[in-house]
Amino acid sequence: MDVKSAFLNGHITELVYVDQQPGFEDPRKPNHVYRLNKALYGLKQAPRAWYERLRDFLIMQEFKIGKVDMTLFTKDINGDLFICQIYVDDIIFGCTNEKLSHEFGDMMSREFEMSMIGELNFFLGFQFKQKFKMGDCMPISTLMSTNEHLDTDVDGKPIDQST
Repeated sequence: MDVKSAFLNGHITELVYVDQQPGFEDPRKPNHVYRLNKALYGLKQAPRAWYERLRDFLIMQEFKIGKVDMTLFTKDINGDLFICQIYVDDIIFGCTNEKLSHEFGDMMSREFEMSMIGELNFFLGFQFKQKFKMGDCMPISTLMSTNEHLDTDVDGKPIDQST
């Protein structure tokens, strides 16, 4: 999911004034400056203003911010885990319930102008593949002793790590 013109969605709280741009000066007021009400691209406050707007929106939707990564948002929806990762204006998300993923996309599109790119193939230069069609497989536990320590000495004999 990609947010179109993301930085223009941010609200700034500081007083910011800008000069008239060359070629767009008002001939009646050549020294006039303008006070900004919203963030603009190139404004130092724009990335922070965008993040705060998006963060506040997700918190209103009862998402929790990650304790280590402030761009990771999670939500437990009736036992289904929803994960949302933000990188500037790109959002990747997933859920254990496909219907909730569609609802999230609809909710975000109502609040922000978005483009849904589809299934994740590339993110931050990494390519994601579903190579062996394991998406529909049922995971099972492997029977193994949970008390066994798997270290060995140079002769290959098991070592007791507790001593």
